[in-house]
This record gives sequence, structure tokens and C-alpha cells, in this order.
Amino acid sequence: MRNWLLLAVILLIGALFVMAQQGSNPPNAASPAQQSIPPEAKNQANPVKPTTESLAAGKKQYDFDCAMCHGKNGDGKGDMAADSKAKVTDFTDPATLNHRTDGELFYVTKNGKSEMPPEGSRVKAEEIWNLVNYVRSFAKAAK
Repeated sequence: MRNWLLLAVILLIGALFVMAQQGSNPPNAASPAQQSIPPEAKNQANPVKPTTESLAAGKKQYDFDCAMCHGKNGDGKGDMAADSKAKVTDFTDPATLNHRTDGELFYVTKNGKSEMPPEGSRVKAEEIWNLVNYVRSFAKAAK
């Protein structure tokens, strides 16, 4: 009886594992929303001015959610980036953001891109705009 119970538990765990794997997307599969940014999102203006308060709030959010991959100083050399094969953006290079609008940065942060997970509805829009302001400050500081 005990062997049958053990076998049933093992089969149940295996079935749950298979179901969980089937329900998740492969890590390299990006949704269509992640591949292209709608024109209205690209042209969206940042409603939050890059004040001292906005930059401080953006830094707090960045340190919590972004630094592990993008690096403490925005150079793309965070601890998680070293363990990943993903190409992580270096925000200290002014050329990196020259042709990116604030709307694009907001969209990518909110919706994710490739292996970068989305902030989604986990944070408020204003917090993402603060983050956009803070990310922009890396390139300015590197000049």
C-alpha cells in the first residue's frame, strides 16, 4: 500500500511539473507587443519633469528593479547580466538613448522586451516616468 501511495505522489508531482511547463512561455519567446512599439507609444510625452524628487524616486525604483541587470551605474554590468546571455543595455553610453523617445522607454519598461520582464501594472505610471527620467540621467552623467 505504501509503495502505491509513493508512486501516486511521484506521478502527481510529475504531472504538475509538466502542466506548469506547458503553461509558461519559453524564455526567449517574446510576445508581438514586445517586438514593436506602437507609434502612439513612441510619441507619448513624459508628463513628469526630471526634478530632484523625480530622479530620487526613479533611483529608488531602479535600485530595486533594474540594477541587478543594468548595473548600479547603468552600465549594463549588473550581477544578473553576468549570468545571462542577454544583451543588457548600457545607459551610460549617450548613443544608446539618443534615438529613443521617453515614450519608447516607458513602453519597454511597462511591457518588457525580450528577456526583460515587464513592470506592467505592478507600479504606477508616474513611477515608470520617474524611472525614465533617472535612466536618462546616466548618459548625462557620463558626458
